[in-house]
Amino acid sequence: MKDDNSAAVLAVFNAINSYRASLKLNPVKYHPTVASLSQDWSDNIATREVIEHRANFWLDPRALNPDRGAGEVIAVRWDRDAAKLVDWWKSSPAHDAMLRDPRFNVIGVGITFTDGNWQTTPNRYTMWGVVNLFGYSTLPAGTVNSPGGPVTPPTPPAADACTPLVKQQPPTWDLTDAAVRGPGDLVAVDPYGKLRDYPALGDGSFGPARAVGTGFTGAKELMVTDWDRDGAFDVLSQQLDGRLLLYPGLVDGGFAAPVQLAAGGWQSMTMAVGTWCGNNRLPQILATNSKGQLYLYPNRGLTALGAASSLGVTVPGQRLAMVDYDADGLQDLLAVESTGSLRLYRGSGVPAPKAETRPVVGTGWTDYTGLRSLRDVTGLNTTGIAGLTADGTVEYWDLSSGKFTTVTTVSSGWGSLKLAQ
Repeated sequence: MKDDNSAAVLAVFNAINSYRASLKLNPVKYHPTVASLSQDWSDNIATREVIEHRANFWLDPRALNPDRGAGEVIAVRWDRDAAKLVDWWKSSPAHDAMLRDPRFNVIGVGITFTDGNWQTTPNRYTMWGVVNLFGYSTLPAGTVNSPGGPVTPPTPPAADACTPLVKQQPPTWDLTDAAVRGPGDLVAVDPYGKLRDYPALGDGSFGPARAVGTGFTGAKELMVTDWDRDGAFDVLSQQLDGRLLLYPGLVDGGFAAPVQLAAGGWQSMTMAVGTWCGNNRLPQILATNSKGQLYLYPNRGLTALGAASSLGVTVPGQRLAMVDYDADGLQDLLAVESTGSLRLYRGSGVPAPKAETRPVVGTGWTDYTGLRSLRDVTGLNTTGIAGLTADGTVEYWDLSSGKFTTVTTVSSGWGSLKLAQ
């Protein structure tokens, strides 16, 4: 017979939201269907007395199609103090990163009690807890503010240029031999088309350069992204002759032969690449033409780009970068203007930037010949942006707090190199 776990579920839910409030993060809501997924797995592992995660849990129909990320945390205790489960997750960097991830807005909690007395049987756990955390661009029907609370009406979804053709979930590869090993690596190309990778070490520093490719000539800009979301990082090349090429990264090193995404017209475009759309895990391209008109180009994989959608915004920037500037889990657009002003166009997960006054968040940015959005440079799930100055210095700003921190110099001697964005 199952003991009533409602008080324990509420204790875990309240403890998570109390923690998020202390970090000035939005509270998560609750969904009974998601909770049934969590409870099922809690019962499963408690019955088998095995601590393990459920593979591909986000694909279960009870996950309700999350489109802004998914996470799962598990903990066990010798007593029945449910709030202490959350304390343990907070003490673990990987679990803590999920509790504080701003993308997540709905959770389910599963708590299972088992027989046993920790005083007489020290190795016998008496409480098992599973929390599934999901991010949704549109809250699924049946979402409640807390376990047993009133239903929050969902916002009707709208099909637009962000709507994905298929769901994308990358495999987890060992990228030890890959050209680009992680989302925090700095990548540069020399005048002879040789590509170099400077691996991020996770503490704000970078390892020595590794030669990872040749033949990257004739490029106006190079950009690093997992374009086909296969788990390995690729290189986009905006060619001076107007073509847009993709060099698919290989897990065992190097790149496959280039794929042509566009046959011409890109030599006059200013572009940035990233996951602009909140409901689409594939990267997309934001680009402006010579008049500054902003367009969104959907990702169709290893084939020609989808038709561009005008976003009805003029962005007078001579350089663009896509990064989560305000730490809300959604990508924003930074534009370097001819005056050196760095202007922010905040994203909200839909095609058009937020309709608001566009703040200037920096000055003197024409000194930078390249900008690169990075992740995990100073720790797991941290975000930031690197800039290459005209004198060959690479500087880095951490944005994990939702604003620029003090700039740090992370490399020098790049005078002959071009920073991949």
